[in-house]
Amino acid sequence: MLIVLPPSETKAPGGQDAPISVSFPALDPIRTALMQDLASLQVDEMMAQLKIPATKRAEAEENLTLAEAPVMPAVFRYTGVLFDALSAPTLPTPALERLAIGSALFGVVRADDMIPRYRLSGSARLGGATLKSRWGTAITDVLADFPFVVDLRSGTYQKLGPVPGAATVRVESVQPDGSRKVVSHFNKQYKGELARALALHDAPATSPDDIAHIATEAGMTAEVHGTQVTLVV
Repeated sequence: MLIVLPPSETKAPGGQDAPISVSFPALDPIRTALMQDLASLQVDEMMAQLKIPATKRAEAEENLTLAEAPVMPAVFRYTGVLFDALSAPTLPTPALERLAIGSALFGVVRADDMIPRYRLSGSARLGGATLKSRWGTAITDVLADFPFVVDLRSGTYQKLGPVPGAATVRVESVQPDGSRKVVSHFNKQYKGELARALALHDAPATSPDDIAHIATEAGMTAEVHGTQVTLVV
């Protein structure tokens, strides 16, 4: 089982002076090309092209020197609601080994891969092309090697590398009239809690039914609809 998390726009600064070290070497040519394209831009041009707000100019400047930038494990680099709920610093190594993270710049990385802070969204255009076209089938191809993938990425990042047959997760809330509404912001919290429960479970999930069972054990309410698991909150 491989649990693929979405990345976050917010990323922790700093790290250690060491080379970038990432898994899935088949993705390296595209990763290198994207970093070279970022480094070739003037900062103002980059900010306009990638729609980076003026308040994040320092992060845009960091895109120019990614190959020499400080690095830290990916699961600590990304921050925000989902990663707070995941609480990676408290996870043992076997649990971390079940985690990967989607990335506009790196395609997909494992939790302990050493990456710099960068600013690039999955919906951006770079080098005159969408990132979906730049990645082609490369991400799909490397994830196809895993017998079972739990794909928690958002739609934008799923499009960068669709995984046929992967289990996906939807979060719905019950309204006062009994109808349901898709949870937007807090879906990240519930997905982080689910990812933690799946990563810590003694036996890896091998089906959507397994995911629902593990979620139920963790105190969640889960339903299975084909390859989709719905968390009801």
